[in-house]
Amino acid sequence: MDMNQYLEVFIDESNEHLQNINDNLLQLEKDPANLQIVAEIFRSAHTLKGMSATMGYSDLAELTHKMENVLDEVRNENIKVTTSMLDVVFEAVEHLETIVEDVSQGGSGKKDVIGVVEKLKQISNGEEITESTTPNQAEPQTESVNDNSNHNTPFMELDEFEQTVLTESTEQGFKPLSIHIELREDCLLKAARVYMVFDVLEKIGEVMKAYPSVDDLEAENFENDFHILFVTKEDNNDVERRILKVSEIDKVHIQPFTLQKNQTEQRPSQVQENQAEKAPEQEATPSNQEKKEQQSTQHTSKTIRVNINRLDDLLNLFEELVIDRGRLEQIAQESSNKELKETVERMTRVSGELQTIILNMRMVPIEQVFNRFPRMVRQLSRDLGKKVNLQIIGAETELDRTVIDEIGDPLVHLIRNGLDHGIETPEERLKSGKPEEGQLILKAYHSGNHVFVEIQDDGKGINREKVLEKAISKGLISKEEGQKLDNRQVNELIMQSGFSTADTISDISGRGVGLDVVKNKIESLGGAISIESEQGKGSLFSIQLPLTLSIISSMLVQIEKETFAIPLSSIIETAIFKREEILYAHGKEVIDFRGKVVPLINLKHLFKVPSVDSLEDDLYSVVIVRKGNKMAGLIVDSFIGQQEIVLKSLGDYLSDVFAISGASILGNGEVALIIDTNALIK
Repeated sequence: MDMNQYLEVFIDESNEHLQNINDNLLQLEKDPANLQIVAEIFRSAHTLKGMSATMGYSDLAELTHKMENVLDEVRNENIKVTTSMLDVVFEAVEHLETIVEDVSQGGSGKKDVIGVVEKLKQISNGEEITESTTPNQAEPQTESVNDNSNHNTPFMELDEFEQTVLTESTEQGFKPLSIHIELREDCLLKAARVYMVFDVLEKIGEVMKAYPSVDDLEAENFENDFHILFVTKEDNNDVERRILKVSEIDKVHIQPFTLQKNQTEQRPSQVQENQAEKAPEQEATPSNQEKKEQQSTQHTSKTIRVNINRLDDLLNLFEELVIDRGRLEQIAQESSNKELKETVERMTRVSGELQTIILNMRMVPIEQVFNRFPRMVRQLSRDLGKKVNLQIIGAETELDRTVIDEIGDPLVHLIRNGLDHGIETPEERLKSGKPEEGQLILKAYHSGNHVFVEIQDDGKGINREKVLEKAISKGLISKEEGQKLDNRQVNELIMQSGFSTADTISDISGRGVGLDVVKNKIESLGGAISIESEQGKGSLFSIQLPLTLSIISSMLVQIEKETFAIPLSSIIETAIFKREEILYAHGKEVIDFRGKVVPLINLKHLFKVPSVDSLEDDLYSVVIVRKGNKMAGLIVDSFIGQQEIVLKSLGDYLSDVFAISGASILGNGEVALIIDTNALIK
């Protein structure tokens, strides 16, 4: 059977199980005696092992199996959870993630896992382990739960992926069989006999699963019998005849395998729960039972998997619809046809609702980015010899997928920076009267049309004098200028290119790269970053991000006969100034805006727009825009009004146009360039 058709499902479910393992391992480290957490990790590992073996990724299956053995010993209380043990398990998970990533990129899923496999073996083969509690003999706990048949029992615990494959093969005319094979007592080369049986069977069908596992069969870690879940189109007698041709086979038992409904719910760790719930369920009235089934049906139909490319295509089509909607609105305004106006108004309302739905479909929780940080913080804390408690707030906050894809690396850099430069060692914290465990808070929340992400620590904060000393030595500012800067302006200096206050360059935070990379990345997303810090108490890095990058609200302005769009997220307000209100500083035009000196930028001169009328107006139409704490006034000829526009890229040939982030097609067919205000403010 061709397994490629299941590849996408395999990758998605593998990532879900790995994330579940990661989250629960971190919880287990905080609560080592909680066997329920161990059971949850075991279930995910067991399912991942089965999926990997079915898909033919042997390295993934082997590594997961050895990790499963360790977890099995922990849940059977044969070994205790220790930090060193968890280090090895975390290392194994990193390898698993690498393999799944390789598979998702079209790779073979091959990886050298011998080192970590040996470490896992050493843990699971500790002195306290006895023969009666080896992993191979621990698994048959399911036998007494699911079925009275010795031949069929080992395969009653199939995960969802294996069930899907089995159902698909049945629909294609294959028969699932449970085969129990007994070797002679005097059989010497048991692994060789197993290989010969597999070789015979794979000529007439597909071996889906073996019990004990293939690894254990190859290592002869079994008695004299084993089970095979096999699919074929051949007759049972023919299958038995072929198997018996292999020498030293004593008995062969073949029986049809029946895929039972909801069998994946019958996991070893749930046996007692299911037995406890069995009696109340039998006493339930028919109406209650129907209600339960309805609720179950409603629950399973809440979500579906949709390829993100389809959502991209849907958004692209809707963007074209937005452009046509603008055109229709303009035609309706110019027309005296009442019915046309009413129809266009209704279409505008409906398309607006459709726009909300489509954009919401593209919104994904920032949790997808946050999930990688707990393990990273754990490892870095150990490398730095620090104790850090990471607290995540607002992981359910949603952002457009395009923003999610880009924000991960800047957050990684800021967190590493906070751990390296911000939070002190336990000894330093105790000396300064702080708890030895530092606090690192990662928070996300909505505010208007933006999402704010904050990284806060209770470390030593930013040393103002050290920052000024470094900035002066690098020639970024003079000593006189440094004395005039307030704390916020000093904090912004650390985001200058190449700036670092570290005495030595480390691999933890910057790797020699300053926070200017983070700043540039965030600003390229239409966002902004600000820093608040108090020496001795900690720092707060606040990132402001747009909800979406595709359809934006903008202010349309006119310069001569050209129309430009300015994103509303950058605009503070619009104003009109008289010519006599324009001031000059250092030979440049400025205005006094509420007590602050704001420089003016004449867009007509900047973009070299040809002048149609040489007469100069006595009034200046100005759009006040902001980038962080800095402001500028953009001089335009007139304001047209607010409008939602579709952001289109200028393409590779025009990618370096200064201060233009894209373009949009307006309702009248005219192209409006979208101004990148961040590029205008230095």
